[in-house]
Amino acid sequence: MDHLDQLEAQSVFILREAYRKLKPLAMLWSLGKDSNVMVWLAKKAFLGRVPFPVMHVDTGKKFPEMYKFRDEYAKKWDLNLLLGECPPVEDMDPSLPPAARSAARKTAGLAAMIEKHKLQGVIAGIRRDEQGTRAKERVFSPRGASHKWDIRNQPPEFWDQYATPHEEGMHIRVHPLLAWREIDIWRYIEREGIPLVDLYFAKNGKRYRSLGDSDITFPVESNASTLAEVIEELETTKTSERAGRAMDHESEDAFERLRVAGYL
Repeated sequence: MDHLDQLEAQSVFILREAYRKLKPLAMLWSLGKDSNVMVWLAKKAFLGRVPFPVMHVDTGKKFPEMYKFRDEYAKKWDLNLLLGECPPVEDMDPSLPPAARSAARKTAGLAAMIEKHKLQGVIAGIRRDEQGTRAKERVFSPRGASHKWDIRNQPPEFWDQYATPHEEGMHIRVHPLLAWREIDIWRYIEREGIPLVDLYFAKNGKRYRSLGDSDITFPVESNASTLAEVIEELETTKTSERAGRAMDHESEDAFERLRVAGYL
């Protein structure tokens, strides 16, 4: 087995463990490269179909290309798609910086969906290499009744044994891509032929490294217009994957505050 085979096998194992231990279970589908890889892995893990719903927590501010992709591939992949809306930004914590306050809408929207569907498990496509706060996560990460993450009180995970505590009102976030790197994601997409929103590929000298709301996500300078060129670029770049996210250029603790409160 090569490196990608090992990552794939680990993720398939995590998805099967989540399906065995946590019901009801759903997967977050943000329409970006990581969540598309998650859907692909779930199809591999369960003989070509995804046996649980996929959820899109919709802010109403995604790029038009993302909505087109969602509608097309929800049908092609035969997904049980659950859509959830987000509250207005005026309802969010006014002490947050502007972009983080806008992003916090997804926290509230996700909490509402978890409560509506009484979910015990939520599969999310975060990776440790993306951002410092996410590097502190576990594969099976408990969230309290208020959806909050107790960053200082997480269960140990030895020898691929994952704790699934069940207390009233709590749920588990499951992270099958936690050990993957950005370049692993791209090499796997190339190997498997996984479809993507074309905003990831350069046009007029710019492309998106990360996709989010159109008003707080910006492209980076790049001439990488093919999968091979993106991978070649990532082998040498010093630019952060989240360089185009406005939220990551605000106060240092803004992202961790969102994560602790239940952000994706």
